[in-house]
Amino acid sequence: MPAQTPAQTPAQTQAHTPAQPETPLTTPSSNRQELDPTQSTEPLKPETAPASAAMPSARRERKPEDPYITQRLDELITHVGGKPDSVESRIVKDLLSSAVKLTIDQRNTGELKLIAAAVKELRYAFNVFGKYPEPHKVSIFGSARTPKDHPDYIATVEFGKLMAEAGWMIITGAGGGIMEAGHVGPGREQSFGVAIRLPFETTANEVIAGDQKLIHFRYFFTRKLMFISQSEAVALFPGGFGTFDEAFEALTLIQTGKASMVPIILCEGAGGGYWDAWDHFIRTQLGARRLISPDDTALYYLAKDPADAVRHIVQFYRNYHSSRYVKDDLVIRVQRRLSDTALDTLNTEFKSLVKTGIIRHAPPLEGEEDHLHLPRLVFHHTRRDFGLVRKLIDRVNDLDGK
Repeated sequence: MPAQTPAQTPAQTQAHTPAQPETPLTTPSSNRQELDPTQSTEPLKPETAPASAAMPSARRERKPEDPYITQRLDELITHVGGKPDSVESRIVKDLLSSAVKLTIDQRNTGELKLIAAAVKELRYAFNVFGKYPEPHKVSIFGSARTPKDHPDYIATVEFGKLMAEAGWMIITGAGGGIMEAGHVGPGREQSFGVAIRLPFETTANEVIAGDQKLIHFRYFFTRKLMFISQSEAVALFPGGFGTFDEAFEALTLIQTGKASMVPIILCEGAGGGYWDAWDHFIRTQLGARRLISPDDTALYYLAKDPADAVRHIVQFYRNYHSSRYVKDDLVIRVQRRLSDTALDTLNTEFKSLVKTGIIRHAPPLEGEEDHLHLPRLVFHHTRRDFGLVRKLIDRVNDLDGK
């Protein structure tokens, strides 16, 4: 797909999004974990200019890596309340340095507008979601064209209602059809809307319209990033090209280890055969041709009805909490420590996932900074076969208490 050229200026984009406070949030970390975060957690020392560095009397061009420039960036971060010696501020400085380099890259106006608008709307969206870090969230995808009396719409309402009763919040694209149904079930208070500006769909559904948790996006790629990064489950209801795009985006990211493992649910109304036909295609055309691994079909689940979909999602988090890599080790955090017998079972059934050594109990590894109170299962992963990793997580849940 060719790059989209913004039709509006960044200033016009900001006019469409509610004003937010500029002060940084001090909320707890989100439930959603980055699977493979930056490895180094040592405080990064900022580059500093010599003490004698001062504004030159005669103007001359400097490279972005020049100590004089890096010191000015440190000062800028300090002026807005940051700490230049922190890891977070160093990352911000890298972002600022990249922006400065655009000045000498001679990119055209359209490309610069795209970069600026994408960063602005991501920053704004993360700020909105950051105010609701604790509740689990499920993203619902499906057609905007589904009428209110259709079994798929009715099933989506029921699914959203049951997820809200289980303490979850719901994210949809904020439009009509399945997206609206996903908000009707839980109601406004437990709903997020991540809307896309399209020439033929310009308004949000009446449930989420005007809410502070409604975010408007210009680009599909930034919108999909928020869908995936902010949810602990994905629920797919029948839809068109967009639904397939979102379904395969989630499956591809998890299959390749670029996103954390979450349950992906396929659900529809009574009497439908939409996902059965889709699953048949996956197995007979992709599986039979060996275009995917045999275990990759474990990455999604065909739910019998909305209640079954909810049970499957809740079961996924029965004992499993989250996972991440620390160098070459996959760290699986669990709510409760498994018995030694259960651990032996995992080592017998999933030894092909282990590159060297065994699956073992371990305390938090050096470099981990969050959820330090949780028990851990750790092993040197082969960095492949993520469908089998999904089966490992299912067994971790099955063996809880055994």
